[in-house]
Amino acid sequence: MENFIYKITPSKLNGTVNVSGAKNSALRLLAASILTDRDVTLENNPNELLDVKIHVEMLEALGKNISIEADRILIKDESFNNELVWNKRSIRNTVLIAGALFARSGYASVPLPGGCQLGDRKIDIHLDIFEKFGAKINFETGETNDTLMLTKETELVGQDIHLPIRSTGATENSILIGSLAKGTTRIFNPHVRPEVLDLLDLVSKMGAKVEVFGQDYIQITGIGGQSTPITPIVHEVVPDNVEAITWLMMAIVNKSKMEIKNFPYAHLVVPMQFLLEGNSGISFDEASQTLSVDGKNATSFEIATGPYPGINSDMHPIFAAYGTFAMSNSVVTELRFFDRFQYLEEMAKLGANIVQDKNTITISGNIKVKSETVRATDLRGGMAVLMLLNEGTDTATITEAFQIERGYNNFVTKFNALGGKLEKVFPESTKEINVTKEALVA
Repeated sequence: MENFIYKITPSKLNGTVNVSGAKNSALRLLAASILTDRDVTLENNPNELLDVKIHVEMLEALGKNISIEADRILIKDESFNNELVWNKRSIRNTVLIAGALFARSGYASVPLPGGCQLGDRKIDIHLDIFEKFGAKINFETGETNDTLMLTKETELVGQDIHLPIRSTGATENSILIGSLAKGTTRIFNPHVRPEVLDLLDLVSKMGAKVEVFGQDYIQITGIGGQSTPITPIVHEVVPDNVEAITWLMMAIVNKSKMEIKNFPYAHLVVPMQFLLEGNSGISFDEASQTLSVDGKNATSFEIATGPYPGINSDMHPIFAAYGTFAMSNSVVTELRFFDRFQYLEEMAKLGANIVQDKNTITISGNIKVKSETVRATDLRGGMAVLMLLNEGTDTATITEAFQIERGYNNFVTKFNALGGKLEKVFPESTKEINVTKEALVA
């Protein structure tokens, strides 16, 4: 796998930035394209994300023909292969690829998922869903990736799926399989969030009938062998709310004047409440979906992560970085991924004073940033240390910076267009690295 470092020199950011399509939506929509032999075009797709690039390669390995132009991707069903042979880095989305392959053909063979190493993110809940829909499950151990295999033992018919927790991935897998099942599938205790609604919108364009009853349940009447239209499908990916909130917090701590276009304010009502306090220089124009920021001072907060519409766990490290610039202490309680704290050691190298007590951290404000070399431990932890280093005193290095580009589309280009000084460097000694499944287990 290609590796690189970031060299960042502290700089003042001003100007306009456009929020790309959501990573956590685009990956699900790419998996959903497996369900159909119709042409699928995704607009506002974050095509430069490393995880998206890997997913596209996986689709090509499954027989899809891919054409990419700017933020548009066209997916054609050139041939169909329900075995994904893969010896490169895996991504967590392979568990959804398995669901889509199984729904369409009755068989799936995929590498077990990878992604950010965030503690206990087992796939047991997905296996329960596969079994509920009549799959026989097998595993094979491989040198690079282990393999998950699903075989249909009964007719694919709709099911009542009762999720033990509000899992986004489990909700999405139930949607993918249910959309091609015969009859009705009801998903109880789903995690209904913007990316899930985006997926529901796409499968409805494929012919499934969808009803959402708040956070109680989702009902899907599957295609189930019925004839469907042959017309191409065109769909626009929703904006990335984590990218959007990152630019906002970065603008506040940098005291920047910034316009953030394609800002999904309606998806960020709860986190915005904490950022609007004490920040009168923030305004939103609904007609143009543009957030204008005249950054003043970061303010302290006390938050807990939780299901939508609450504060997404992905925002936790970004809030932690923001809190180091507040005038007093802030608190983050992590209620989803209890091991999402690897980044704290790197933040401490930069002068952050953060005390952890189990799944709660207390963040001291008024940081004086030290410009030291740090590592991007994961996607959001990498962005957290970058936010600090842009407020430092000298040029510094972020190693394993590929983590950041797994989730921030065209980040270097966007950052530098705002006046940032960020360079991507490929050291000869680390130009290619081998990432083991243990290092990127999700």
